[in-house]
Amino acid sequence: MKKRYLRDIEVTEIGMGCMAFSHGYGKIPDEDYSIEAIRNAYQHGCTFFDTAEVYSPNLSGIGHNECIVGKALEPFRKNTVIATKLFLNHVGLGRSVYDEVRRHLEESMKRLRTDKVDVYYLHRLGSVAVEKVAEAMGRLIDDGLIRGWGLSQVDTDVIERAQNVTPLAAIQNIYSMVERDAEKAVIPYCMEHHIGFVPFSPIASGLLSGKITPDTKFERNDDVRNWVPQLSRENIRGNQPIIDLLKEYAQLKNATPAQISLAWMLHKYPNVVPIPGSKNKERIIENLNASEVHLAQEEFQALESALNQCKVYGHRGFRGL
Repeated sequence: MKKRYLRDIEVTEIGMGCMAFSHGYGKIPDEDYSIEAIRNAYQHGCTFFDTAEVYSPNLSGIGHNECIVGKALEPFRKNTVIATKLFLNHVGLGRSVYDEVRRHLEESMKRLRTDKVDVYYLHRLGSVAVEKVAEAMGRLIDDGLIRGWGLSQVDTDVIERAQNVTPLAAIQNIYSMVERDAEKAVIPYCMEHHIGFVPFSPIASGLLSGKITPDTKFERNDDVRNWVPQLSRENIRGNQPIIDLLKEYAQLKNATPAQISLAWMLHKYPNVVPIPGSKNKERIIENLNASEVHLAQEEFQALESALNQCKVYGHRGFRGL
C-alpha cells in the first residue's frame, strides 16, 4: 500500500478505525474475531490503526478498544503506527495539565502494550485551554512517549492556537462526500503547515457503500447510525443521487461505491489519510483495497463536478460532535 505522512510519521494512505469492535455499530464481535480482523488488515498491508481510551460498549467504560488493539498488534508493534485519544474535561486537584495528560497516556500505553504512542489526540475540546494541552504534548514528545499529537473535530482558529505552541502531526475531523466542511479551510491549512488530515467516517457511517436503503433497520443498542442525520429514512432517499453517482463510477472502475468515495478523497488531497471503520472482516479489506482504485484526472474532475451538483440531505458538521 502507498505511503503518506502525518508531518514526519509515515503511514499507509488508508488506515483502520478500530472503534466498531467496541462501540457504535450495535453488538460487538467476540474478542478473537476482532483481533483476527485487525491482524488481517496488517497482513493486507495496513500499518495505521486508530483507537481511543473512551471506546467501550455504550461508552460505559474506559479502554475496551485499546486492549483489543494492543493485543492484536503486539506481535507487529514495531511495524505499526498507533493513534489513540484522550478526553480531558478537568485537571485533578494538585495536578498540572502535563501531569493529567501523562496519566491518561500511561494508562493507554499499558492497555496498548507499548512504551510509546505514535499519534496522541485530544479527542474533543473541553474546559482546558488548548494551548496548555499543546504545551503538555510538546513535553511528552520531548519525553519520548509520543511521536506526534493531534486534535479532533476542530476548525482553524483552534488549530492555529495549538500549532503556535507545539506543531501538530494530524487533525482528525469528520470528512466525506456528504460532510465537506473541512474543505473550506481546515484541509488547506493542514496542507500549508504540513499537518496530516485524518478523516473519520469517510464512508458516512455506511451511506456511501450503497448498501443502506430507507428500509434498513439499525441495531437498537449502541448504534450511532440511529442518529446520523444522513441516515434518516427521508435523507437516505434525498441522498440517493449521490449513491447513484458512486455506483456509476464503481461500475466503470470495477470497484465498489465505498472504494470510489475513498479514492476520490485520496486523489483530491495528498495529506488526507482516511480511517474507515468496520467490524466486518471482508468490509475492512474492501476499504483497504480502495488504495488500488485509480481515478484519472478527467474522471476525478467529472466526478467532482457531478458531486457538486448534488444536494446533501442531513449534516453533522465538526463543531462539538
